[in-house]
Amino acid sequence: MLLRSLVLLLLLCSPVLAVTLEVVELYQPLSLHRTDGVGETLGEEGPVQAGVFARPYAVTGAMPEDLVKAVAAPHRIATNSEGYEVEDANLLNLCGVALSSEMKVNRLLVRFDMGNFKLPEDLDLTARQVVQLSIIAVERTLRSYFRNFKDEVLSVSIGITGTTDGNESLKDLAKRFRLGRQAGGQRSSEGR
Repeated sequence: MLLRSLVLLLLLCSPVLAVTLEVVELYQPLSLHRTDGVGETLGEEGPVQAGVFARPYAVTGAMPEDLVKAVAAPHRIATNSEGYEVEDANLLNLCGVALSSEMKVNRLLVRFDMGNFKLPEDLDLTARQVVQLSIIAVERTLRSYFRNFKDEVLSVSIGITGTTDGNESLKDLAKRFRLGRQAGGQRSSEGR
């Protein structure tokens, strides 16, 4: 009886223990403040003191939803300098931008919620630059993950919510794109 109860307990727990943990290439929008580094140009005259950087990341959960959410994971830049102490360089966290994602009828909906946005004084960036870098990070993460998916197509819709009268123009950064292969074997392309 005891053996039977133990086997039953193990069978009931096994789905919980069968969690897939995958190492992926995760891109994040990172601040380079308090460094001499320069990052992305974003189509402007000079580079900003922030960029999109890749790192290995072990992710579990619903794919691709939790993969996208990982873009907002805290990131402490490793250093050999005793004077550089930055707990989190992720622009999403530094600026209070909430990132969410969900699958709805074969489309991945990604949302950047600007409702709690606050640009720290020591960041020499604009709200638009923060959102642009964040969108680039999500897109690069998804493109990296889906680069070997030959028979699947993922439609992605990125939107900006929670804007105010002062930053409502950020909504024009919304975009749509497809990943994978389309019918007919052609590589998918970006589009609005």
